[in-house]
Amino acid sequence: MGLDVLTPSRRRLLVVALLLAVALVLGLRHLHGGAARVPIPPLRTGTPARAALKPLVVDVAGAVRRPGLYRLAPGTRIADAVARAGGATAKADVNLVNLAAPLADGEQVVVPVRGAAAVAAGASPTAPLDLNSASAEQLDALPGIGPATAAKIVAYRQAHGPFRSVDGLDAVPGIGPSRIEQLKGLVIP
Repeated sequence: MGLDVLTPSRRRLLVVALLLAVALVLGLRHLHGGAARVPIPPLRTGTPARAALKPLVVDVAGAVRRPGLYRLAPGTRIADAVARAGGATAKADVNLVNLAAPLADGEQVVVPVRGAAAVAAGASPTAPLDLNSASAEQLDALPGIGPATAAKIVAYRQAHGPFRSVDGLDAVPGIGPSRIEQLKGLVIP
């Protein structure tokens, strides 16, 4: 049945019903958040956010195909550094490496050869270092921790007992929130 067979009053009623249906659909979309949204561009400051995030420089050594220095994005894990160095060799013992640990700038990742002794003294740990049992020399090998700060950590631990969390380092003079963030994943209480 076409519109030409409808009487003028029925045509008006049909048009009004269609307009109400469209208004109802648009109203429901608006109420349920389906209305078109205009994205708000990020505020522009003098320096783009990506430029503020400096790449990490890490030294990948040991049983990898291409040992050397690598620039990696912030938030990168040890597994990414090993992959970037061509992956582990057939002689590597990757079970001794915490591949999930986050990297810090200036860190050395050592992939040991199967059957070899533990990581050489002075190299940064690839597994988290225990704050409550680490020596001053081991703490000194952490990024951003020098001999003086390592000695303060040991002295604080001896005076106040074991650390209960990494955030407990905030009580050690010379260690602030940014250093604690850098050490998370590298140390455990």
